[in-house]
Amino acid sequence: MKTTVLRAVPVLGWLYLACGALAAATGRIPESQILRTVWWIDAFLSVVVHAAQIPAALRAAEGAGRGRLETAVLTQIFGLTWWRTQPGKEERQ
Repeated sequence: MKTTVLRAVPVLGWLYLACGALAAATGRIPESQILRTVWWIDAFLSVVVHAAQIPAALRAAEGAGRGRLETAVLTQIFGLTWWRTQPGKEERQ
């Protein structure tokens, strides 16, 4: 249950980014500076920080039987909440 809740956070972040992009594309940008600022912070965290975690995820996934591409994609989507919560991670370290 805890893992599911942790993984829901980045999914909600991606949904917020998608809704914000859709709002911008349709000319319905929110007037609230706070909502716009949160969107940019979310974009930075979701795109830049998750991408920066990929090398660590690839190292952590060695010997786990998952492909490098799968590890990279899932890390980009879920960030460390994906690769840090993998079953059997403790035995590989």
